[in-house]
Amino acid sequence: MKESEVHKTLANFEKGLKENSYDIPPSMIYTYAALKMGIPYANGAPNLSCDVPAMVELAKLTSTPIAGKDFKTGQTLMKTIIAPGLRARALGVDGWFSTNILGNRDGAVLDDPDNFKTKEVSKLSVLEESLEPDLFPALYGDLYHKVRINYYPPRGDNKESWDNIDIRGWLNYPMQIKINFLCRDSILAAPVALDLALFLDLAKRSGMSGIQEWLSFYLKSPQAPKGLHPIHDIFKQLNKLENTLRYMAGEELITYLGQDYEV
Repeated sequence: MKESEVHKTLANFEKGLKENSYDIPPSMIYTYAALKMGIPYANGAPNLSCDVPAMVELAKLTSTPIAGKDFKTGQTLMKTIIAPGLRARALGVDGWFSTNILGNRDGAVLDDPDNFKTKEVSKLSVLEESLEPDLFPALYGDLYHKVRINYYPPRGDNKESWDNIDIRGWLNYPMQIKINFLCRDSILAAPVALDLALFLDLAKRSGMSGIQEWLSFYLKSPQAPKGLHPIHDIFKQLNKLENTLRYMAGEELITYLGQDYEV
């Protein structure tokens, strides 16, 4: 489902609720109920919930922290680790082919083309934000990125992802990277859910509200304040997470300058 007029303001949204608007999915009703009660909310799925203007407005009105969307676990986790490293060393990327095999409920849902489209958007955006082709067109301007998800019931919760990355080094010499990540979906997602619950509760008790950009570390499609691009580089995300926690604890922030401390 795409964002529509009903999602643009809280007044529009509440009017849509009264009129039983088809543009308001059940997930967004749960979000609305939680935020009305001042309960922090993070969206673990790729669907629309707290990442629309109406919910951001409500979160600020009720002084409630929000974060979303889509937990970052398997293949996307690998992308946010590998892509920043390639960019840091100025290695060009011509193509990145990704396919997934999974057999749990997540796989069954994503077997539907409409549901997969939502997931595909969150997966594809990761590389564009991490590699910044607009700033480095010679390295990433012609990157071909394809994502596939295959439902295979015998695999159960044991998810498998394959990545083929075609890269270029000095003098444009071609090279390849192959990644085969065999993982367990729930084992990767459970600590993410736990951390988000603990940190959102901490944010609420610390008087923080609205979008919690410092929790981007856990999400495929992190939210960012209006006018800012979300950060996908996992190392920058970790730095922001750690510094936010240090700020909340009244500790000195880490700058990594290497000039402001004694060895």
